[in-house]
Amino acid sequence: MRRNDGDDPFGDIFDEIERMMQGMTAADDAGFASETHIDVYEEGETVRLVADLPGVNKTELGLQCDGTTLTISAASDHREYDERVRLPVTVDEHSATATFNNGVLHVTFDRADESAAIDVE
Repeated sequence: MRRNDGDDPFGDIFDEIERMMQGMTAADDAGFASETHIDVYEEGETVRLVADLPGVNKTELGLQCDGTTLTISAASDHREYDERVRLPVTVDEHSATATFNNGVLHVTFDRADESAAIDVE
C-alpha cells in the first residue's frame, strides 16, 4: 500500500525546518548582515552610531554620509558589506569623527543647524 504524503503529520514541520535553513544560508551568502548590529543614539546636539562589524579590518572599511544617511561599506576576501543607515536627524557630515577598534565602529556627528527660514517680501 502506498502512503499519501498529505497524511504525513510531520510534513509541515519538515517543510518549515527546510524553509528556515534556506533562509539562514541565504543570509550568510549575502554578507555581514546576519552578524551586524547597528545602534543610533541622539545625545543632545550629537548623533552617535555604534556598529558591530565582525571580521572587518580597518583598511577594508569605507564610510560616506550625505547628512541624512550614513553608508558603511566593507570588503574582505570572504564577504562584502554595504549598509545604509538612515539617521534620525540631519547631521553636519563634515563634523564626523570615527573610531574602529576590535570590530566595533563608533561614528559621532554634530546635529546640523535647522534650515533658515526665508522671509517673502
